[in-house]
Amino acid sequence: MPELLLQVWKLVLLGFIYLFFLRVLRAMWANLRTTTMQTARPSAPPTRPPREQENNKSIKSLKVLEPENQKGTVYELADEITIGRAPGCRVNVDDTYVSQLHARVFRRDGRVLIEDLGSTNGTFCNGKKVSGSVALQKGDRVQVGRTVMEAMR
Repeated sequence: MPELLLQVWKLVLLGFIYLFFLRVLRAMWANLRTTTMQTARPSAPPTRPPREQENNKSIKSLKVLEPENQKGTVYELADEITIGRAPGCRVNVDDTYVSQLHARVFRRDGRVLIEDLGSTNGTFCNGKKVSGSVALQKGDRVQVGRTVMEAMR
C-alpha cells in the first residue's frame, strides 16, 4: 500500500511540474507576441493638434471608478507611475487579473502617456487594447483587470 501511495504522489507532483512549465511557456508566448506587434508598428504616437495637447497636459490624477470598494480613490500622477500588484507599484491593484507590473503612466514631451508592460490580460484605454504608448486625454477610461480609472485634472 505505501508503494501505491508513493506512486500517486509522484504522478501528482509530475502533473504540477508540467502545469508550471505550461504557464511559463504561455507567459513567454504572450510576451513574444506583444514585442513582435510593438516592433511591427511605428513607436511614435501620432501628433495631436495643440488644443488636445493642452488638454493632455492638465491631466493630474487617475480616479478609480470600479470596483465599488475602491471607488473614489485618487492617484496623483508623477513623472512616471506604475500600476500592478507588486508592492512597489504606486497604483497597487489587488486583482488576480492584474500582473505584478501591469502598466505605466508617464509624461513625455508635455503629454501623459500610458503603456502596457507586457501584462498577460492587457491594458485598455476607452475599451481599446493598448499597444505601445497611448496619449491620455481628460475623461479617458483606463482599465487593468477589473479596475477602471478615469484620467482627471
